[in-house]
Amino acid sequence: MSRELAAAAGREQAVTDKVLASFAGTADSRLREVMLSLVRHLHAFARDVRLSEQEWETAIEFLTRAGHITDDRRQEFILLSDVLGLSMLTVAINEPAEPGATEATVFGPFYVDDAPEVPLGGDVARGAVGTPCYVSGQVRSVDGTPIGGALLHVWGADDDGFYDVQYSADHSAGRGWLRVAPDGTYRFWTVLPTPYPIPHDGPVGDLLTAAGRGPMRPAHLHFKVVSPDHRTLITHIFVAGDPYLQDDAVFGVKDSLVVAAEHHRAGPAPDGSHPRESWASMHFDLVLVSDEDR
Repeated sequence: MSRELAAAAGREQAVTDKVLASFAGTADSRLREVMLSLVRHLHAFARDVRLSEQEWETAIEFLTRAGHITDDRRQEFILLSDVLGLSMLTVAINEPAEPGATEATVFGPFYVDDAPEVPLGGDVARGAVGTPCYVSGQVRSVDGTPIGGALLHVWGADDDGFYDVQYSADHSAGRGWLRVAPDGTYRFWTVLPTPYPIPHDGPVGDLLTAAGRGPMRPAHLHFKVVSPDHRTLITHIFVAGDPYLQDDAVFGVKDSLVVAAEHHRAGPAPDGSHPRESWASMHFDLVLVSDEDR
């Protein structure tokens, strides 16, 4: 290495060393560990790609745009984490390695806290456009014990590929929560999921376009299952045969979560109702990890 290169490397390392030293007295040991690692990796990345000042400014502008477009109904930073695979990597790092448990996947940017309660067997769609779909299954522990009374949160897009929060502020459909039966079984009506693009009218969409990547997600329905003494489960079920199963923009597909959708003509349904139009059904059991098994 020439003297000039050695001097440049020394100047760069001196910057990193000063920043690392500034966190040495951080009282929170976990925060100190995370920040020291972040600085090392972030500085190593800048040196590795020889980051230009213009590229740094472009990155700051990108993050600023992401902040401006984010509000209580759209989370562009979660979307960015999703398309970079960071969301799924975090899921993989934290998911318990428990055989038989339902696999987790990304949370996504469209969950809301104030979804309406829906009775067991009720209509989650609540006006969302699409093919009626009867979804059923059982919530149980990995040892097979039914988990009665668990809270089941459900949300999904309509037939046009939009979630309710992508419409007007007072529009609520395609989401809800219910308590499963004492024997752990659950059932509800919604609309059959269809593939849709993630929001790509902002900076994350520009990134995908620049990278030559598509914004599509395969058809899926979101679940969040909460029960005392069990790890909360965040997962999807994906519709078998969807053309985007191998090309999910957020890398969320897992084979164990792919479920066949059965199609039926107008007529009697499992709950005794008689839909006047063709409908579909999906069955999927949700298996939780108990706190003792974590």
